[in-house]
Amino acid sequence: MKIDNSIQTTVSLSDTQARPGKTGQRTEDVANSNDSVQLSTQLRSIEKNLANGEVFDAARVEEIKQAISQGHFVVNPEKVADRLLETVRDLIQTRRT
Repeated sequence: MKIDNSIQTTVSLSDTQARPGKTGQRTEDVANSNDSVQLSTQLRSIEKNLANGEVFDAARVEEIKQAISQGHFVVNPEKVADRLLETVRDLIQTRRT
């Protein structure tokens, strides 16, 4: 299971960046402004989804609990390692931006 920590992400524009509606905006400032708007839209969508439902699949969790208690749950170490590496790559990429 991949942990999505996008909710903890915050974005702020410094005072030196141009804001929408100002004349003489640099291309970079406009791009940053658009990124901000897109991120705000994504965060609103995430908040809406969280408000409408559970953060996890309760039925799937119960299924896994039952498999563990009955001794039928099998861990695939390659899959666990692949997902762990994928998560680490995502975290490294997030810190670079």
